[in-house]
Amino acid sequence: MASAPAKLGPTRNLHWVFKVGDRTATTQFYTDVLGMTTLRHEEFEEGCAAACNGPYDGKWSKTMIGYGPEDSQFVLELTYNYGVKSYELGNDYRHIVVRKASAYDACRARGLGTPVSGYGAPALAVSAPGGYGFVVVAQDAAAGATVMTELCLSCSDLDKSLAFWSGFLGFAATREGGEAVVSCGPGQATLRLVQLPAGTQLERGTAFGRVAFATPGGLLQQLETDVLAAGCTVHTRYVSLDTPGKATVQVVILQDPDGHEICFVGDEGFRQLSQVDPAAPQLLSDAVAGDKSAEWFEKQKLREAAMAAKGV
Repeated sequence: MASAPAKLGPTRNLHWVFKVGDRTATTQFYTDVLGMTTLRHEEFEEGCAAACNGPYDGKWSKTMIGYGPEDSQFVLELTYNYGVKSYELGNDYRHIVVRKASAYDACRARGLGTPVSGYGAPALAVSAPGGYGFVVVAQDAAAGATVMTELCLSCSDLDKSLAFWSGFLGFAATREGGEAVVSCGPGQATLRLVQLPAGTQLERGTAFGRVAFATPGGLLQQLETDVLAAGCTVHTRYVSLDTPGKATVQVVILQDPDGHEICFVGDEGFRQLSQVDPAAPQLLSDAVAGDKSAEWFEKQKLREAAMAAKGV
């Protein structure tokens, strides 16, 4: 990439977005099996101006879940679109690495996962509801580091991806053959990019996610200008996003050469928005009860069991 690099200040890796169809099964897996905590829950009456919930215009919710406050931990954002029960997986997302011995033990106790190597300790490849992959390692993360230590995505051309992530955005990068590890700072979750086999097209499905970073809010508009000047893709131009009863944040959303969505949010506003809400678990529980989606999934299981019994 021949253009001048983007002007970014200190940057934090915040979260990855999953679209979920079953909030009950999903949150039970993350809390009861992986040992995460519901950090905040928010309901919205209409689609997000920055497509945070995907290309949907209706009512939706956002649940932040993880191993500690968003100021210090890489967490998950679970977006739920009312009435949408499932999403098609692509080959864009590969897995997130969790380094937490108790989570590994919980997976083993339930007979979940397949052993995988290369993580410096015993590890299991497990799938969350919806089919999203995780590698759970029987080793706690280093003190002061995030517990979810790595986000792994596919790419179609590693050279182009590195030119964007490292050459343009300025993130530190280490290449390892057909893979590269990209980082915006010590102790934070890294991004691992894995080259797809030659001739394999990257598919995002409808389940595609989004990674978010915080950077000084005063630099966001300049970032947008730099991206456009470089001929790169701006998914959502600089915009303010409101959350009822909470702080307003400013964002610019980019896309890398493979279309992976990258949200840059103003750090100052996000630190206010992302405060842990002790009422979050109850707010989520009340929303699920009002939605009656748990009843729908239970009836669906019964219908599938009846069809299977008939050999259909």
